Amino acid sequence: MIPTFGDEWKRKINLGGASSSATPASILNRVQAERAARAEHKQRTESAIRIQAWYRGVVDARAAKEKMRRLFQKDILGLTGLRCLVLIGTDVDALAMWSDAVVKGGPDQVFVPARSIHRTSWLVLIRQVAVLLLKAVAETPESPNSTLYLSVLNTLSSANAATAALAADGPPACGLITEYLVDHEFYRLLAQAIERIPIEAKSSPNLPGIISLITNPLSTFPHDSSRYAQSLTQIFVSILTLPLLPNRLPLAHLPKFTSALPLTTLDVIAPQVPAILASTSVSDKIHLASNLYMFTSPQYSRLSAPAFETYLSISAYLFHSFPSAIFKPKPTKSRAAPKAGERLADWENEDTDADSTHETRVSVVPSFFQPMPPPPPIIDPKTLKRLEKIITQQHLSALISTTQFKSALFLPLVSYLFSLGRAWPEKDQEKIFNVVLANIGGGLVRELYRNVVRRSVLGKEENSGSVMDPANASQWPPLLFLADLYSQALLTMGDDEFFGTAGQGSASASRAIRNPLTLDELISFSRQLLNIAFTLFWRDDVTTGVLQTQPQATQVVGPPGVRCSWEVVREKVTRCLVGIHARDSRKPFVPVDHWLVTSQLDMNSFVEAAVLEDQQISSPTQPLARALSKRQIAAMSPRLGILNNIPFAIPFEVRVAIFRNFVAHDMAARGHGHGFRRGFNPFAPHGGKARVAVRRGMVAQDGFDRLGEVDMKAPVEITFIDQFGQEEAGIDGGGVFKEFFTSLCKEVFDTDRGLWLANKKNELYPNPHAYATEPHSLNWYRFIGRILGKAMYEGILVDVGFAGFFLAKWLGKQSFLDDLSSLDPDLYNGLIFLKHYDGNLEDLALNFTMAIEEFGLTKTVDLIPNGSNISVTKENRLTYIYLVSHYRLSKQIKQQSEAFFEGLSEMIDQKWLRMFNQQEVQILIGGVNSPIDLDDLRQNTNYGGLYDDAHPVIVTFWNVVNSLDQEQRRALLRFVTSCSRPPLLGFKELIPLFSIRDAGVDQNRLPTSSTCVNLLKLPRYETERTLREKLVQAINSNAGFDLS
Repeated sequence: MIPTFGDEWKRKINLGGASSSATPASILNRVQAERAARAEHKQRTESAIRIQAWYRGVVDARAAKEKMRRLFQKDILGLTGLRCLVLIGTDVDALAMWSDAVVKGGPDQVFVPARSIHRTSWLVLIRQVAVLLLKAVAETPESPNSTLYLSVLNTLSSANAATAALAADGPPACGLITEYLVDHEFYRLLAQAIERIPIEAKSSPNLPGIISLITNPLSTFPHDSSRYAQSLTQIFVSILTLPLLPNRLPLAHLPKFTSALPLTTLDVIAPQVPAILASTSVSDKIHLASNLYMFTSPQYSRLSAPAFETYLSISAYLFHSFPSAIFKPKPTKSRAAPKAGERLADWENEDTDADSTHETRVSVVPSFFQPMPPPPPIIDPKTLKRLEKIITQQHLSALISTTQFKSALFLPLVSYLFSLGRAWPEKDQEKIFNVVLANIGGGLVRELYRNVVRRSVLGKEENSGSVMDPANASQWPPLLFLADLYSQALLTMGDDEFFGTAGQGSASASRAIRNPLTLDELISFSRQLLNIAFTLFWRDDVTTGVLQTQPQATQVVGPPGVRCSWEVVREKVTRCLVGIHARDSRKPFVPVDHWLVTSQLDMNSFVEAAVLEDQQISSPTQPLARALSKRQIAAMSPRLGILNNIPFAIPFEVRVAIFRNFVAHDMAARGHGHGFRRGFNPFAPHGGKARVAVRRGMVAQDGFDRLGEVDMKAPVEITFIDQFGQEEAGIDGGGVFKEFFTSLCKEVFDTDRGLWLANKKNELYPNPHAYATEPHSLNWYRFIGRILGKAMYEGILVDVGFAGFFLAKWLGKQSFLDDLSSLDPDLYNGLIFLKHYDGNLEDLALNFTMAIEEFGLTKTVDLIPNGSNISVTKENRLTYIYLVSHYRLSKQIKQQSEAFFEGLSEMIDQKWLRMFNQQEVQILIGGVNSPIDLDDLRQNTNYGGLYDDAHPVIVTFWNVVNSLDQEQRRALLRFVTSCSRPPLLGFKELIPLFSIRDAGVDQNRLPTSSTCVNLLKLPRYETERTLREKLVQAINSNAGFDLS
């Protein structure tokens, strides 16, 4: 088609499909970009304006300062120059020029303007100039100009210089200048100046000027003014917190600085102690404690009682703020032998058996996302060395001798010593307590109890809620320190000293300090401790279930600033309580039921709950349950906490029932049934038995060889092999095993085998000889431990007695001097003599060694490294006594005891054993050492053959037994059951029950027994006389075993 008109006017249309119209998104982006561009342009413009304004200001300021400098130079010493100096501000050249002119003009020059009518203006200006000088010194303390600045500052802050220049107007002017400086970080800036001078540059000429400045305010302000207290407080906060302050000061000026410190009026800052503690960091507190000790200790004799009280109080608070890790040595792969002269205390607790020392700790945590505690501050070795001097014998002796006769200082001294024990590691705590005991003896213990602790409401029966009452916080430090100190005293106190029977015929012994508390006082004190311990173990908020963290671990007890968790309080109280109870266990002195808390508990529910808690803790989901410490068990279970820490609070019979329940539930969990249910025979045939063949002449050796890999908690079936190598006929229903077990025990506990020795009471303990520590011997100890554990697990009584110090190791306890008398009476008496010796100990020529005889040869063993070169003195004799006792009772038999306990713990859970003390464990093993109750025995006797309880022979038999004395009755019991002591819960617990069956009518035949089944075979004697003669003859002749 041909158009009739031109197409210039027509709109062009794009037929390609693309649209030229913008989308909403693109429009929005374009608008945002334009807005951003406008904002950037505006910002650039504003920035340019500000830069230009700043530049103009700098130019103008420079011009103004330059103008002021010219004015200053025209009138350097006049008021105009002073005003210009203030307006110029920090200008090193101007300050140096002015200071130089002032110094050259003499000491009065700086005060000249104050004599004119412009005195007020001068006073305003000179204070500001002084601050400028002080800041310049803090920035560059070693510069030559700082010497000039310090000279001017010392003149301005000297009341004497101001008085000389201005007469009566001088002291007020000096006071106003000094006040202004103190209010403008005077001491912080001086501390900064000291820190910026290297320690090696202690000969710096500027240090003397700084030292003078520190103490000038103390001479300016009246001693009873708030400004004086403020200045002294700032010295504590800023100056005495400097690391290694004594090392930074010139030796020539150190005495002057020390004498200028108003230590004799230290009590003026007593109200400021909380502020000092609040304004200092942990690191500052550590350095403050170190420096305060260094400057104050040489002046103890000059301190007034109020000043000394303030010193002791603030030091105690500082010690409580120490992190527990600052005294811990850096971990090393191996412990090198110490060099001669190394601190004795470092080695006192090496190789200890105490349950309070653990290398590995297992903790229960609710979450792995809890915030970690801050790391301890890094403290230089010199400061740590100074801190260690605080607990040396020389310092503590000087401190105690200065304060012990000032009654007002008694409680502050106690708090100070208590804080030392809290801040330093355990090995040093024992050293501290030994020094205190060596210097004061029992006087401090006696006075502390009678005048303070006895009057305290803590733990009193009539104030059951007093333990947790915050109002009683101040009563805790004396009580806890007494518990610590008396616990330490018990370590080196023999039983004869404890009960007051030592050396009654000796004049020197009568002067010696024995037990500082009477038995009546100990009865009261122990009940007070028991109430506290029970409350802390039984608290409802300790834990509400199993495997929960202990909320009170973060709570503290005591006055403000005293760091001591309830957990630590509980441990300290428990330790002292257990020590007192141990003496009562050996020789009772407290009333009946003194230790029990049954009035506060329902025993039936207590037993059920304890068994349930043990099942939960020992469940397969808790693989570390057997490794839990007493502290961790107490955190998880209040009942098990009581049973493991203060078991004597629960009646013995209840604890035995709990123990039997523990074993029964363990048997049930293993599929072996409840072995202690009445009438149930644990040896009855059932599945899962291990079958072991034993030769009759080789019972011990075959048992050792063939039971090593056997599960001893499962039933074991014994088959005897006769002398011809043939198996004996019969099925082991329990009797054969008991026969084997009885024979085995007789052999392995025979002292002729070399593994055991017996003391004078015929109590066994491991042979300390070197061959007893060889691997083969240790395997035997391990095997014997398993065998004895099997007996306790199955309820079989074993007629063997163990020494108390050896039984203590089963319970994780350590033995001390009081146990040594049962092992080596001569050594014990010698140590008691040494403890109370009044003469010169060096005359005895003793050192820290022990003489040991083996194979006819005597060798000397060092109790500590280099012990042969360390003499025993009055100060360290308690440590020597402790180390000798520890060596004889623990170190010599350490490997043997550990091997034995390793085998025992395979059978008996350690937390089960901790429910008993040594004497009670012995009862568990061999029965109760009490008169035999014949009525109970007769009620629990079975009869066989023609016999019953009404048979004439049986009636005659019981009449004869009733006429026997206790020794003959024990012999009868041993003859029938192989154990002379009755079961601890009565004869109903004897498995199998005591049995009697007829053995024919032969009147000449002696009664015989089958101890494997507790069976007496009694012929039918016709007369009572014949029965008595034959029975007594049989039980006294050790008739052979007869198996029917």
